[in-house]
Amino acid sequence: MKPKILITRKILPEALDYLKEHTDYEIGATKRNLTKEEIIKKVQGKEGLLSLLVDDIDKEVINSAPSLKIIANCAVGYNNIDISEAKKKGILVTNTPGVLTETTADLTWALIMAVARKIPQADQYTRRKKFKGWELDLFLGKEITGKRLGIIGMGRIGKAVALRAQAFSMEIVYSD
Repeated sequence: MKPKILITRKILPEALDYLKEHTDYEIGATKRNLTKEEIIKKVQGKEGLLSLLVDDIDKEVINSAPSLKIIANCAVGYNNIDISEAKKKGILVTNTPGVLTETTADLTWALIMAVARKIPQADQYTRRKKFKGWELDLFLGKEITGKRLGIIGMGRIGKAVALRAQAFSMEIVYSD
């Protein structure tokens, strides 16, 4: 018999395909966050809970689910879960550290490039139909190659951002 789990909100189809093979799951909601009361009601009789960072899995939720064996938090952090209460009940708690490291570093670089090259301003200028033709200094922006990049926090994401900066021969300074 497959273990019964509650997934608090719709997740990626690839993950659901895997879970369909190995569990009997229920999705709590698709387009909104469940209320605490809804989580308490739906987690009854479940052995697993796949939560998201927006779900408050506190003492009340944990105590309402005596058959719960695992809380799998789909997030890097886990401050939305009462870890000490889960531990008291013998419930395993997992998270997904590193899952967004590369994605966040990519987005950081997209924003750096957008600001340096004035992409938002040029986009608005063009959408407002102000572009009449090429000009030498129109939205010229700033060169970033060889510049200094300051990074606050040299954890996984900071290191991934710094690695990308090497392609621009940037000097890296950081505070940890």
